[in-house]
Amino acid sequence: MTSKAEEHDDLPKESGPAGGWGSLRSIARITGMSDPSSEALQTLWRQNKPGGFMCASCAWPKPANYRAFEFCENGAKATLWESTKDRCTPDFWKDHTVTELLGWSDHDLEKTGRLTHPLRYDAASDRYVETSWADAFAAIGATLEDLPRDDVVFYSSGHAGLEASYLWALMARLYGNNNLPQSSNMCHETTSVGLTEVIGSPVGTIIWEDLEETDCLFFFGQNPGTNSPRFLHPLKEAKERGAKIVTFNPVREQGLISFVSPQDPVAMITGKETTISDQYHQLRAGTDIAAILGLCKAVIEADDAARETGATPVLDWPFIEEHTNGFEAFVDFARSQPWAAIISACGLTEEALREAAQIYMEAERVIGVYGMGLTQHTHGADNIGMLVNFLMLRGNIGKPGAGCCPVRGHSNVQGQRTVGIAEKTALIPMDRLRTLFDFDPPEKDGTHIVDAAEGIIGGRIKATLCLGGNLMRALPETDQLEQHWRAQELTVMVSTKLNRSHLYPGKAAFILPCLTRGEKDEQASGPQYISVEDSFSMIHGSIGKQEPASTELKSELDIVASIAEVITEPHPKRRWREWVADYSRVRDLIEATYPDDFRDYNQRLNTPGGFWRGNPARDRIWETDSGKAEFTVPEKLNALGFDDAEGRFTLITMRSNDQFNTTIYGYSDRFRGIEGTRDVLLINEADMLREGLAKGQIVTLVSDADDGISRRLPGLEVIPFDLPLGTIGSYYPECNVLVPLSLHDRTSKTPGSKGVPVKVEKA
Repeated sequence: MTSKAEEHDDLPKESGPAGGWGSLRSIARITGMSDPSSEALQTLWRQNKPGGFMCASCAWPKPANYRAFEFCENGAKATLWESTKDRCTPDFWKDHTVTELLGWSDHDLEKTGRLTHPLRYDAASDRYVETSWADAFAAIGATLEDLPRDDVVFYSSGHAGLEASYLWALMARLYGNNNLPQSSNMCHETTSVGLTEVIGSPVGTIIWEDLEETDCLFFFGQNPGTNSPRFLHPLKEAKERGAKIVTFNPVREQGLISFVSPQDPVAMITGKETTISDQYHQLRAGTDIAAILGLCKAVIEADDAARETGATPVLDWPFIEEHTNGFEAFVDFARSQPWAAIISACGLTEEALREAAQIYMEAERVIGVYGMGLTQHTHGADNIGMLVNFLMLRGNIGKPGAGCCPVRGHSNVQGQRTVGIAEKTALIPMDRLRTLFDFDPPEKDGTHIVDAAEGIIGGRIKATLCLGGNLMRALPETDQLEQHWRAQELTVMVSTKLNRSHLYPGKAAFILPCLTRGEKDEQASGPQYISVEDSFSMIHGSIGKQEPASTELKSELDIVASIAEVITEPHPKRRWREWVADYSRVRDLIEATYPDDFRDYNQRLNTPGGFWRGNPARDRIWETDSGKAEFTVPEKLNALGFDDAEGRFTLITMRSNDQFNTTIYGYSDRFRGIEGTRDVLLINEADMLREGLAKGQIVTLVSDADDGISRRLPGLEVIPFDLPLGTIGSYYPECNVLVPLSLHDRTSKTPGSKGVPVKVEKA
């Protein structure tokens, strides 16, 4: 038999630029694998265009001046994957038990195709069986009626449109709790909390036009090649007009190195690449605080020198004096930190940091871009505070071409928070809900997803209802959750395809299949639009045109309303059937609840480029306690929740080029040169030598969290890779088994999945 080492002895392979023929080949491969319907091509043509279909993948904005093909490689994969002609009908379960399917891969589970009928778990046969919609809703209602209200969780994945999401949140509050955790709890909740503390806004400050005006972008812990490929087009255009791009990332991500636009015929023929990053700094995982402090220190020192000689100041003193608070404390801190401590912490040289700072000082309009490389750490909020400190030194928030740009993940993850899916009552206009629906909303804060997971393990949470997603697979502490998930009285999942979370049914369990965003949603008043919010706070309408995968499917909104009808009291102000019949009526409710954000909602629904719901921080209105933007002082020079120790590595959990969140399209991570497998440990060759490891050797990653809990991930193949010393990488969600629930940002509880303490154990 061929060993793993023999099968993969050529890994990592050479990787080419982002985009180009590699992108087209990847789309073609997924097309062959998913066998989509003929209508999928028309959906791709309409994708991300006004009056069309808004991509169900990432939340990158949809420009008013769109291209002929306004989809990227990953967006195409998502659309093709959902448009498959394969069907997972009730007959599938005649040949397969839940226990058997536990041995299947995530990829193979989804490959079974679209779910077609509502299903109920039958414990006696260990199979899901077909049920009627009426029976499913009745059983769900009967179970929830008997449970303590605080013991039920209403989770949402970030996919469902604003209309269904608004009703989901309303339903939970009418039921009696604010237990509305959402997928942002696991990724950008640090943004929502951290940015609010320092600039008074939970979201980024830039809009599309800023990308066209900026002359410099600094990237921290974000990977557009895999997570938001359409971002590469404005980056290419920025470089062509002379803008500079500086990247800080432990991993050399191909999308930030070079790009060939698949929409540029000359580039495709000649292979001409656009170099994206002018500087690329591979810092140690979790040390962005030190690196950004080094940048700030260099800028402050340059300003000190300018003031001494009477030269033009480097800092934007008018902005600092009028708009900020805490500047002196931060400057004192920056001056007090020796360069030796900074470079020791991040692993970069003083010269490299000064060179990056020089680019910053020469630019008039700078955008700071970041992703989960900043948010998913124990001190993630300090990461964000430091980035804001850096931008504010030269007034780079609240002016054209400048600002803070967190790049969100799921297509409506930001929008769901906007319309009320939030566990914190202070974020919700409860008085308006009271007036609109004639009830007293619960006043107690609900449960965060980390608290919910701990509640499931501890037996407190009795039921979990999921509006989309693959929650159990997405959460940390996989082993413990698998042991306790089935003990719940009820699990309900609104889904389009089979996933691993379905294989851990509660005592009563239902899979409720729904329409995809690309499919026709016909209701009593006709075809329905839904809407989503992108990362720039723009609202877009979306309408599906494909024939549904099954006549038995219901829309997400219809499913939400149907559950609401059986778990809440009837009332003349709660017109669930009328809302299902015409989604514009739900948009009227959203406008009545959030009038400043959604003025003339229905009239502006299909505005090219979306309509902007506004952001005070962009206008330099700071809704903080001080009324000003806040400089902050970090607690330490890294964002990790642990110290260095003998044999301890910092693990980064990573997504491949062939996945979206927990959806695994295939086994090709071409940007990193990993093909045919996901069971890899990426590690620096010097670390391999020190640990006595050989290429192709099979090892186990072991948690080094010092909390007495055994966490292990065996069967990983050692692959030499360009990473900083002490930093290793492997794939999410497989690595969730190594992430303690207790390892999370101190303010937002976002899991620390980009800085996990582990050891490498030889097999």
